[in-house]
Amino acid sequence: MSTRASAGRYAKALFDVALQEQLLDQVAADITRLADLVAANEELGRTFGNPAIPAHLKRNIVTALAERLELAKPLGKLLGLLADRDRLTSIANLRAAFTDHLNTHRQILLAEIQTAEPLGPAQADEWGQRLSKATGRTVTVTTSVDPAMIGGVRARIGSTVFDGSIATQLSRLRSSLVERL
Repeated sequence: MSTRASAGRYAKALFDVALQEQLLDQVAADITRLADLVAANEELGRTFGNPAIPAHLKRNIVTALAERLELAKPLGKLLGLLADRDRLTSIANLRAAFTDHLNTHRQILLAEIQTAEPLGPAQADEWGQRLSKATGRTVTVTTSVDPAMIGGVRARIGSTVFDGSIATQLSRLRSSLVERL
């Protein structure tokens, strides 16, 4: 089983327990703190990924981390299980999968807006409101810049792309003219 697939299963189990125990916000915050700590600390990441370090030592490390960081109990238990199964390298994937479950539960969609020029915060909020109105859900917007677009906007929500870029419109116009000739 791939690391991403197993992280998805662990995240679903963690999500279900956190929902049942009404700890969604705490677990979400805790898993983010933990993943950021592991990403920032190369030695910790190497330790988690080193197959020469026995599982019981990794379990001791995550138990101490859980206590020191005061992690929610379900997350602490899951970390012990991940240590026992030598899957601590999947913490970043676990965070991403947990966040996906949380967003689905809260009916939050993630949208990426691409423009030729950077958007200001007010413009990004306006696009978020437009997309929320169109989808009937709360939309969280991230923005990026692609100068090749020339102008216009490209929005991606999941696998759906709304492309209103000038570059795409010019490409379609060119194709249409070539077909007529």
